Amino acid sequence: MGMQCKREALIFDVDGTLAETERDGHRVAFNQAFAEAGLQWHWDVETYGRLLAVTGGKERMLHYWQQIDPQGARDPRAIETVAELHRRKTAHYVRLVDEGAIGLRPGVRRLLNEAHAARLRLAIATTTTPENVVALLGATMGRDALALFEVIGAGDVVPRKKPDPAIYTWVLEHMHLEPSQCLAFEDSRNGWLAARAAGLDAIVTTGAYTAEESFEGALAHLDGLGEPGEPAIGRVREDAWSGIVDLDALSDWARVQT
Repeated sequence: MGMQCKREALIFDVDGTLAETERDGHRVAFNQAFAEAGLQWHWDVETYGRLLAVTGGKERMLHYWQQIDPQGARDPRAIETVAELHRRKTAHYVRLVDEGAIGLRPGVRRLLNEAHAARLRLAIATTTTPENVVALLGATMGRDALALFEVIGAGDVVPRKKPDPAIYTWVLEHMHLEPSQCLAFEDSRNGWLAARAAGLDAIVTTGAYTAEESFEGALAHLDGLGEPGEPAIGRVREDAWSGIVDLDALSDWARVQT
């Protein structure tokens, strides 16, 4: 069953939404880049959780540097150093993904295939780099996975990261769609705020780092997308809900919202 109420497209965040990449992917890659560069920086699970309040890898590193060594972070070469660290980190992350260290969250492959079969338009809106998106999709869904997505908004195609709505606005413009024609999928408060500021309704599927964040007003706030025998649990608007997020469910929610 296709989407009703003129919902023509689904727009997905990547990190935390398509896969639990942050704790066991990006964090590990950052630490490998720091060690490779001879830095005494190390982000444990708790520290990285706090740093996720800053979106964008380069922005996150600079924020951390400013906290632990304000004078060093003011050096004219600091931005160049951060950019090189981020390049190394991306290479480590791509290698981790290629080695199979990260898999898609339950229900993601199913929903993407359902949407594609129903000829819904698909897009990505993320702060992570295009290389990371290509690596994750290729490793988890095969080389043809990128073809599922009509538009991929990633990395520095816009100057401001989430919670700024710029990346969603960029994707909408490139798809020639209005916000009311789309649904967004996010896992974090910053991502949800970005989608909402762009005028989009959002399905929030929280993960390891975002389960305690607030999403009051989200179309749905769940612990995942669910699979047969393993239903997702959460709330749709303010009502308790349990089940599998499929096109029928999305159509029902969009109709109620309209």
